[in-house]
Amino acid sequence: MTTRQAIDKLMQQCEDAVRFGQEQLVEGQRQEHYNDTEFTKAQMGLENAYKELEEFAHSANAQQREQLYRMRLQVQQLQNQLITTYH
Repeated sequence: MTTRQAIDKLMQQCEDAVRFGQEQLVEGQRQEHYNDTEFTKAQMGLENAYKELEEFAHSANAQQREQLYRMRLQVQQLQNQLITTYH
């Protein structure tokens, strides 16, 4: 079973990745292709967060799995927005 502390730490990391991704989405829409490095870092951060969420879900209890699932949906939605943004 995954500890509450580990879940909280992961959720914070994911929230940071989502926040950075949202910032880069806005910047990407403003600057188009002039912000490639940071835009790519945001995509990589979200992908890493998604993978960690999947890994944690295997050893989590039902309540934790639900929390991880909701965060995974949020990460995935932002990933899709970054991919479909003309950049």
